[in-house]
Amino acid sequence: MLEAEREACIAAAQAGGRLLLTYFRKLDPSTISEKSKNDLVSEADRASEAAIQKLLADRFPGHGFLGEETGLTGPVEGPVWIADPLDGTLNFIQGLPHWCVSVALWDPQGPLAGCIYDPLREDLFVAVRGGGATWNGKPMRVSAQPGLTGAFLATGFAWQLGDRFEIFARTLPAIFHRAKAIRRGGSAALDLAHTACGIYDGYYEMGLRKWDFAAGVLLLQEAGGTITDWQGGGTWVETGDVVTGNPPVQKDLLAALGA
Repeated sequence: MLEAEREACIAAAQAGGRLLLTYFRKLDPSTISEKSKNDLVSEADRASEAAIQKLLADRFPGHGFLGEETGLTGPVEGPVWIADPLDGTLNFIQGLPHWCVSVALWDPQGPLAGCIYDPLREDLFVAVRGGGATWNGKPMRVSAQPGLTGAFLATGFAWQLGDRFEIFARTLPAIFHRAKAIRRGGSAALDLAHTACGIYDGYYEMGLRKWDFAAGVLLLQEAGGTITDWQGGGTWVETGDVVTGNPPVQKDLLAALGA
């Protein structure tokens, strides 16, 4: 079930990843532009998205496509592919080896299939609805950490948060003094994948876009994790405000965030 969709996710993410490797640390600065302040795009992002979109259109011509760089195209009533052709663009441009490709298929009920591919480490995270999640072909689960105290966490924040950064910053002390460590890697998709496979015990952030989390939330759910908004509800799809982790860590994170 969903085998063709699963394989398309993998093939598309790997096609994008192979292209990105040819650009990494070789980018022509003249091909980098600013979509908005501190929100950059390069020829690598565009080339990766074009390759992903073509492969998916060839295999599923009746599906819509939402890409970070090209927006929404094609039918929107049925299944829609959602791609982040380069999650961690700032890292990529700076030469920091922490970025990935994210490809997912959603229907009106949520994510159906998803893949996050880290080509530098050759890490492949894949999930299908009701079919579990794998890391390099082996089943994966969220961590067994019993709560927030001593947890290894990921978070993120972007300049685009604007005044909402103050909300984020006010929550930090309550979490900082209980967690073992908090990391800010700069790739939401990888943060979600690494939470799903148990590297991180939990992850929280505000203001994500749908392509940031489209594949990662399915990985997390199929690996036994929990996701809510910052109030413990289900508006995270619309707001991009996410609190995730294994169930006990996610519950403690919510309490620490003031839910």
